[in-house]
Amino acid sequence: MSRYELQVLDNYQAETYADGMAGSIYGQYPPQVNASRPPGQWQTYDVIFHAPRFNEDGTVAKPARETVFFNGVLVQDNVELKGSTAHMTLAKYGKHPDQAPIALQDHGTR
Repeated sequence: MSRYELQVLDNYQAETYADGMAGSIYGQYPPQVNASRPPGQWQTYDVIFHAPRFNEDGTVAKPARETVFFNGVLVQDNVELKGSTAHMTLAKYGKHPDQAPIALQDHGTR
């Protein structure tokens, strides 16, 4: 929904901050385990995402939830998202449509 980032940046044997590693809910929840495969091997994600629901006044009726299997390993177990994900910013919700496309993005690394 362009607001809730599941990190896919490669960090196989690479040092990075916990909630920025592959399988993390960016800035909120580190993965339960580093399930990254070595470079050159295919990585897979199975994601169950429940979008948040909002009241008429824009308050959160039901927060977003997410379960993630990364390379067949459970790394996020029905976690409750604290709001939109962002770098070094406290998560918060803002009312948005019930449906929106998913997106993949990259910071220019290969």
